[in-house]
Amino acid sequence: MKELRKFRTGDVEDASRRAAELVGVHAARAGLIDVAYATVDTPVGALILATTRTGLVRLAFPEEGLDHVLEDLAASLSPRVLENPRMTDPVRRELDAYFDGRRRTFRAAIDWSLASGRFSRRVLEETARIPFGSVSTYGDVAGRAGSPRAARAAGNALHDNPVPIVVPCHRVVPSSGGIGKYGGNEWRKAYLLRLEGALAG
Repeated sequence: MKELRKFRTGDVEDASRRAAELVGVHAARAGLIDVAYATVDTPVGALILATTRTGLVRLAFPEEGLDHVLEDLAASLSPRVLENPRMTDPVRRELDAYFDGRRRTFRAAIDWSLASGRFSRRVLEETARIPFGSVSTYGDVAGRAGSPRAARAAGNALHDNPVPIVVPCHRVVPSSGGIGKYGGNEWRKAYLLRLEGALAG
């Protein structure tokens, strides 16, 4: 009897998941979604992905909390936020390939709507150009963004990076040595740098 209940519960959960996906697909086709989101399991935790028609707008680490991220997206972009794994699948596939060691660059389009200001966006755009397996300093990134003396401001922009990993702020390190701080916790930064071969051990 217990096994039968488990089987039926699993069936209901699968049916609910499929129904939610169908609702998401129809809503997308009808233009009722402004922001689609999904979660994806990775070696650094279950990441929260959010996309718009323009591109990837948010990638959040699990400790930020799904509810908090969704509330922020609704307040900052649009209240029409809906779970829709299909709309986030292209980014998810790129992340899977990256963590499997099969991808060195991301081709996903970026929606910069959540970049806070012109300088922050320039910093993020310059950071996106740092090659796989390489690192750059905060001062270098600030200089390429047009303000060589604004290393601290560059650090703040990178701390608030709305799409980490895809815009690889983990590749920016202090000129004094070490890997420096990271909005997604230092252990993730070390993991990503090791994955890319930029950090030994």
